[in-house]
Amino acid sequence: MRYKSIRLKNMSLKNLSLKRSIFVLSVCCVAVSLVLVGVVFYICKDIQRRYIGIVMEMEEGSDRYGHAEGEEPVRYELALELTLEQQRIPWVLDGVWMLACIVLPVTGLGIAGLLFYRIKLKTPIAALKEGMECIQKKDLDFSVAVESEDELGELCQAFETMRAELLRTNQELWEQAEERKRLNAAFSHDLRNPVTILKGTVKLLKQGKEDEHALDRLESYTLRIENYIETMSGIQRLEQMPVRPDEYAYIQLREEIEDTVRLLAPTLSCTVSLPENENKNKAEGKVHLDHGIFLNVLENLTSNAARFAKSRLKVCFKEEKEFAVLAVWDDGPGYPIELIQSGPKPFGKMKEDAAHFGMGLYSSQLMCRKHGGRLRLENPAEGGALAEAFLRV
Repeated sequence: MRYKSIRLKNMSLKNLSLKRSIFVLSVCCVAVSLVLVGVVFYICKDIQRRYIGIVMEMEEGSDRYGHAEGEEPVRYELALELTLEQQRIPWVLDGVWMLACIVLPVTGLGIAGLLFYRIKLKTPIAALKEGMECIQKKDLDFSVAVESEDELGELCQAFETMRAELLRTNQELWEQAEERKRLNAAFSHDLRNPVTILKGTVKLLKQGKEDEHALDRLESYTLRIENYIETMSGIQRLEQMPVRPDEYAYIQLREEIEDTVRLLAPTLSCTVSLPENENKNKAEGKVHLDHGIFLNVLENLTSNAARFAKSRLKVCFKEEKEFAVLAVWDDGPGYPIELIQSGPKPFGKMKEDAAHFGMGLYSSQLMCRKHGGRLRLENPAEGGALAEAFLRV
């Protein structure tokens, strides 16, 4: 599936928390505004000094040129008197400086908030909003790539986890619905023949043309339909079965595997291997899984292998990374290629047998999936058939 990506851009300050980011931006912007206040103050004072100097020069000029030597000083009025607006210039400059002391820091804080929104909030909020719109449209074909390590980055990561979980749940529901359709189709198909035979037998009985095996045939096919219904009920119970993992010792599992193999394959040469066979120190080892699911899978795979084995059967239990693996091998003819490629199907039988409905492998596959794993079938190079059940531990 191709995903469209709602990416968070490579943001500056991405490694800082929201609290530290707003603090750093506020300090920087206020510091710049204070520098600008100082610049405004310097400019205003410089203009005032120049203005006062001009006035003083004008006054000195009036004294210097207003009298002759030896005469009394005579002060003449300046030809160019200061207007009212010019007299207010010092007061205006003081007002400008005082206004700058208020406006510039407040503006700096506003710019800090704007930068904080654009750098830290705008992109992740837009990504989350777009993601919510996609979810409202029931479109989970997107992803939110997180590149920040702050609180919003964690929120986006949680959102991506939720989206992935919703997608996985929807896929599981879709697969279950498709599987249920296939199950119902297979059930209807396999019931058609016994129902047809029952109808034919009843028709013969009504016509008085019954044979000596009519009642036996009625009983046989009625029992067969009953078994079909019981099998279907069992599948529904498997789908509703809760998974309750717990710790179990290897030694206990070994005893249960040996008992199961002995009861289901009494005439075969059987081999059972567990980790403690290879390392005696692991005899007290434990594994975390659902005991009931494990036993059901063990019984199904062993029973299926015993039906097709010629003389030998091997059961191996081991751990691989996060999975417990139960492997069952028999020296029979192997699995059909279509079964390996497409997987077990409900009521899929490799040979006609009224006593078996071919549900063993299918049930095992269902239980492996419920346990977070899978069922793998293959025909090894040395011959025979190998079924491996992976259960997440």
